[in-house]
Amino acid sequence: MGKNILIISSENTGHGHKSITESLMEKIQDNSVNIRVIDGFSLGGPFLLNIGKSYGPITRNAENLWKLVWHLSALKPTTVDNFIEILIRNNFLKLLDEFKPDLILSVHPNFNGSVLNILEKHQIKIPFIILIADLVNIYPLWADKRADYIISPTTEARDKCLEYGIPAENIKLLGFPVRSRFFRKTPRKKVTYQQGTPLKCLIMSGGEGVGNMKTIAENLLENFDCTVKIVAGRNEKLKVKLERSLKGKYGDKVEIFGFTKNIQDLMLSSDIAFTRGSPNVMFEAIAANVPIIITGALPGQEEENPAFAEKRNLGVVCKDTKDMVQTIHHLLENNCEKLNEMIDCQRNFINSHAAEDILQFILEVEERTDKVPVASRVLSTVRS
Repeated sequence: MGKNILIISSENTGHGHKSITESLMEKIQDNSVNIRVIDGFSLGGPFLLNIGKSYGPITRNAENLWKLVWHLSALKPTTVDNFIEILIRNNFLKLLDEFKPDLILSVHPNFNGSVLNILEKHQIKIPFIILIADLVNIYPLWADKRADYIISPTTEARDKCLEYGIPAENIKLLGFPVRSRFFRKTPRKKVTYQQGTPLKCLIMSGGEGVGNMKTIAENLLENFDCTVKIVAGRNEKLKVKLERSLKGKYGDKVEIFGFTKNIQDLMLSSDIAFTRGSPNVMFEAIAANVPIIITGALPGQEEENPAFAEKRNLGVVCKDTKDMVQTIHHLLENNCEKLNEMIDCQRNFINSHAAEDILQFILEVEERTDKVPVASRVLSTVRS
């Protein structure tokens, strides 16, 4: 009999949740495992879906507003849970009746407490696992004591769960899952920088294209023998602005991309990546073994990520563009000594089997769960 696994994710709140889901699905080798991915925001109808879609514009244009929203909702997590529960209840129960999942995996914090509320109130017994998609400063909504297990990507996130009162035996430290195409098939060579060998630089800022990319590019192109590729993500206005301001002046030395599905090719062909502290982008760069210069982070869930990377020598932090040239000179001196140290640290740090380990754990939980016949497991539906 096949196994039905429901993954609750998000299509519009950055690209990280979707990337994590894809990294798990590509590891499925058993044809009897049937995975269905649902955008949790879609369960709440147009109103909740529009809230999810507002993430991009807010994080691009109003970081202080995002910081306020993040901190206020973190103060009252049960209020968020109850609000979303009301919005998604009917559609979620219909989904359970239709798909009959044997296990639910959530990779978005907004659908942990809300879904567990519904399962609890309707006496529906389905194993529920949370996969944390942040690194250090995790949202209280990630840590719900009612979950069967919480999968943590880092010791910092695990320790935060312990602070929130999650029993240690319910937390599994399994790493951050990255899609396989970001890993090099052969170890990368050391970075060199000498006359006639331009430094290949990549500037990106997650799927939403946040950050002062123009100034970073100008600092690089004016002070170093280099080529620059910039990924503006879904931020079409930024892409047009960058093309107008940079292409005419620097010509073929600079390329501007919008949202691209082959970001791994850009990473794998780069010597240095400049990015904000997005967990997904950081770990994809680390998997690609590309030294990173972290130029900022969204307030709230990302603000401690730059220090996380710097502590492990996975990257360096340069929040002020005035310090950019000096920072790069430091990395390039002594025949790129610091850059190559970073490459070694990244290679030793990354768990290339994290996605496989997580999927295996999920399937083991499903296997050892005392099975209740699926027909009787969903005890109440929307008719109740």
